[in-house]
Formats: sequence, structure tokens, C-alpha cells
Amino acid sequence: MHPRFRTLLLVLFFVIHAAAQTNSAYWEYIERYKRMAIEQQSRHGIPASITLAQGLLESGAGRSRLAVKANNHFGIKVSGAWRGPYVLADDDARNEKFRKYRSVADSYEDHSVFLKQPRYRQLFDLRPTDYKGWARGLKRCGYATSPTYASQLIRIIETYNLHLYDRRSRADSGKKMSRRERRKAEREAAKQAFYEAHTVYRNNELFYIVVQPDDRLADIARFTEVSIKRLLAYNELPNNYAPAVGDVLYLQQKKKRAERAYRRVPHVVRTGESLHDIAQRYGIRLSRLYEMNRLPLNYAPQPGDRLRVR
Repeated sequence: MHPRFRTLLLVLFFVIHAAAQTNSAYWEYIERYKRMAIEQQSRHGIPASITLAQGLLESGAGRSRLAVKANNHFGIKVSGAWRGPYVLADDDARNEKFRKYRSVADSYEDHSVFLKQPRYRQLFDLRPTDYKGWARGLKRCGYATSPTYASQLIRIIETYNLHLYDRRSRADSGKKMSRRERRKAEREAAKQAFYEAHTVYRNNELFYIVVQPDDRLADIARFTEVSIKRLLAYNELPNNYAPAVGDVLYLQQKKKRAERAYRRVPHVVRTGESLHDIAQRYGIRLSRLYEMNRLPLNYAPQPGDRLRVR
């Protein structure tokens, strides 16, 4: 694998940690709640990456019993001046009381207010881009009892690139930046905007994005760190290719066959579907589609044709 792309996979995309849900569940959660986390950072100064990572970890990507039954995404228990409803759940002890919220938005807001207690005050002395300091500080201040809590948060942030949502930087603080710092901030802002508009999906163990309006191939290559030459080769596209809204673009070399689930499930050709469309759908190479089905080079798919994809 190309070293630069290997680095991209390690830094930008996810490696599921031990207790993670499916990849799609994590990406769906991020897509759904990232703006809520950014809003909380703007209002309360808590890094959006930390809020999202805690929400993912504490709620199992929104699928835990507390999240489903009580809209509680951060595992906050009944304490202090809380006079609202609650639910019972086992944690450090049996039948502990956990706060119940009317909405997920209320849970996010209460999480921010909760972190403004005196015990967490030292965290707000950290730079808003210091997610490692925040993660370690949360553990040190007693937010969770797990000895690996900080490392789990950091792993989630780095594998899902959540630090891009930490909007507060020197540019926001009013401090004068050097030309080099300004250019770096502008690049980060552009990259952040790109990933806010593009969800990274996974199919057949391959990462891909879907082309959005106004996308240019040069920008896709720059922000994903996959060269134009490789994007064209991975997706078996001509040199004069121009991105069209809805196109699937793989960021890795496609596989020789589809996922195991399609072992005995042929693809039934739909009206207007090309072999390239089918290859992209299953994340397989076009040449292998010809080989598996012993197709002549002049083959034109017809609606109803049944093709092997594995």
C-alpha cells in the first residue's frame, strides 16, 4: 500500500476499537449530531470533538438503553440539583439513577452544563484544540472510572478525524497569526468544510465518498490525499472524467469480488445500468465482472440479466 495512503487510513478513517458498534453506526451518529456538538462548543467552549467522542462512547453510537429510553447520551447520573425524571440502570452498582431528557438536544446541553462544575474547571484553561488534554483531564477529574477512558476518547477522535470540528483556534481568539499560521488555518477550515459535506462510507471493506454539488476532482484529491491519477485508476474512469453528483468514488483499489453475502446472490440488471455502475455498486473491478461471467468485450447489459458478483 502506498505509504501516504496508509497514513491517511490511520489518521483520517476509523479502526474500530474493542467496544465499538458497526462502522456505519458511528458515521451515522457523527453525521447526525456533529452540528449539535459544534453549537455546544460555540456556546460553552467544550471542544466539539470531545462532545462527539463522549457521545459515541457513552451511548454506543446512540444505541444504548439509556440513549434510546432516556435520550441520555453521556451517562450522566442523578446528582446535585437535578429534579427531572430519571431511569434505573446498572453501572457501578445495581439500579442507579440516570437522568432522563426530553430530547437529545437537552442531553447535549446538560452535558455542557455538567462540565462547568468546579471539579472540571481546570479543563477550560486548556486550548480548545487540545483534545488530548481534555480527554486526559476528564479521566483525571473523575468523569469515568475506566482506566482507559482517555485513550478511548483520543482513539475515537483521531480515527474519525473529529478534531476537524473544533472550530475555535487562534483565528477565533483575535490573536495575530503569521502568514504561515493563517494559511494552515485556512487549509484546516477548507478540509473541515469538505468533511462536513462528505460522509466517508464503507462497502466491501473499502472507503468511498459520494460526489456532492460543485465538487471538483482536484479538491477531492487534495482533501482525501488520494491523487487524481489514483482516483481515476481505483474507479476505472477516463482521464477526462468530470465528477457528477451522486457518483461513487472509492479511495482504495477495488476488490476482485463482492462481499461474502453475495456468494450465491446474482445481481439482476436494472434498466439503464452499465457494467461500470454494477462494479461500483459492489466495490469490484470491472475486469473481474467480465471474467466471472465470461462476458464478451462487446457485451451490453440488458434488464433482467443475472450476473455473478462473487
